[in-house]
Amino acid sequence: MRLSLTQALILVLSALLAACRPEAVVPAQSVATDEEARIYPDYRNVTIPPNIAPLNLRVRDSLATAFVAEVSGRGGSVTAAARADEALRFDSLEWRRLLLASKGSDLSVTLYARHGDAWFRHPDYTMHVAEEEVDPYLAYRLIEPSYELYRQLGLYQRNLENFDERVIYENNRTYSDDDNHCVNCHNFQSHSAGRMLFHVRARHGGTVFIHDGKAEKVDLRNDSILSGAVYPAWHPVKPWVVFSSNQTGQAFHLTDPQKIEVIDYGSDLIFYDVEKNVVRNVLRTDDTFETFPAFAPDGRRLFYCSAPAPYGAGLTNAEARIDSTLAAWDNVRYDILSMPFDPETLTFGPPSVEVDCRSVNKSASLPRVSPDGRWLLFTLGDFGQFHIWHRSSDLWLKDLRSGELRPLSEVNSPDVDSYHAWSSNGRWIVVATRRDDGSYTRLYLAYFDRDGRARKPFLLPQADPEHNLLRMKSYNVPEFSRDAVNVDPETLRKVIYDDGAARAVTLGPAVSTTPAAGSARPVSVKKDAK
Repeated sequence: MRLSLTQALILVLSALLAACRPEAVVPAQSVATDEEARIYPDYRNVTIPPNIAPLNLRVRDSLATAFVAEVSGRGGSVTAAARADEALRFDSLEWRRLLLASKGSDLSVTLYARHGDAWFRHPDYTMHVAEEEVDPYLAYRLIEPSYELYRQLGLYQRNLENFDERVIYENNRTYSDDDNHCVNCHNFQSHSAGRMLFHVRARHGGTVFIHDGKAEKVDLRNDSILSGAVYPAWHPVKPWVVFSSNQTGQAFHLTDPQKIEVIDYGSDLIFYDVEKNVVRNVLRTDDTFETFPAFAPDGRRLFYCSAPAPYGAGLTNAEARIDSTLAAWDNVRYDILSMPFDPETLTFGPPSVEVDCRSVNKSASLPRVSPDGRWLLFTLGDFGQFHIWHRSSDLWLKDLRSGELRPLSEVNSPDVDSYHAWSSNGRWIVVATRRDDGSYTRLYLAYFDRDGRARKPFLLPQADPEHNLLRMKSYNVPEFSRDAVNVDPETLRKVIYDDGAARAVTLGPAVSTTPAAGSARPVSVKKDAK
């Protein structure tokens, strides 16, 4: 087999790099030290999936000239070595074998640092390998934190079993007023990329649906609905999506450290039948905001966030509504409600308050129900519903069986903990958090057991952990998937740029709803919530 020039150069460079690395051999002699090694990321005492990529790390020790790491478990051991200012990188195949053989047991990690002619051994630490795997794929958006301009952003999908990251879709890399557009709100049906959607905003706007390997752009706007479709919730089985329809704007603070507010001036719920191409109103209210819908896994209950509009029902002028909402930006607070849903008759029952937040001056966002239907995970902050900028935001958990409510303290941090998602087996969660530096959202994964307790979260592993610090983008909207997106970026680009081919929706009669019968045993957030 003949190699191309590029392939030959890659082989030569790989050989040279391998030759430059120290040999991954555990030192025959070492001096024990009580000082714990300063490692990045902090992988001490974490629980990890048996199919996760190697947890490569760096040791912060400016006086050392070389490092060796040995990870030992029931299935043997794997060793890595590095010179100063290099990452300790474990062989992927050896790492995979070790984890598979060590399911349900602990790994012991030993770190050695060379100072002069002597090797020093730091205290060991452990990692636990769970029995349950994590979904192999994680999709997210990469975007500059302040995102004033729609450029140099995109949707990506990472293979969690290795370090492969592929582009789902990227917008234009250079500024172009004619082509600038945003992509957002990617969402999968039942953790499968076989049926998914994402929005395109500004130029070439619409909603892209992917099904059976084909992509189509749909224009979901209609004069009889409040605005365009925004936050989606796929029905678990049927080709239906409930969206919130939001009139949204950004407000930039001059002095507040939280920098940006994303505010709803109005929001309703709409129902879209993908196959019939029919959109219907579910809740259209002048005096109430409804947003962030989420179906229960059996498809028979819809959860969502709801807040009274600060301007009341009598104010119809759009500019006056905006002014009133801006004036009350830190006083708009959302509860979590739910409605039963009958898929045979397309009927929603009376709304019930699931979590009463407003009575204690708190506000909820992004309710997500675990795949077994027992746990409601949501974000709680001081006000508003776009908590990605709110340092007060934490993850909270409601047991839908007992009604117990508590903060997910095992995962929360002093900074922003916002967008989150469940794996398909319910044993893993991912959260977008600013805990590292307060400016960039990065992704942390955490194990979640059957009793509703999480383990210490760990940073998304990279081939070189320094990549987390050098990538000047925020991770948005992490979503697990069991399979890879099967439509290539160029096909999606053609669909997006073909504005004349966007399918217009038909307006159907409103989805039937039963008048509200008041709150059914709401659970209140404790007054001492962060």
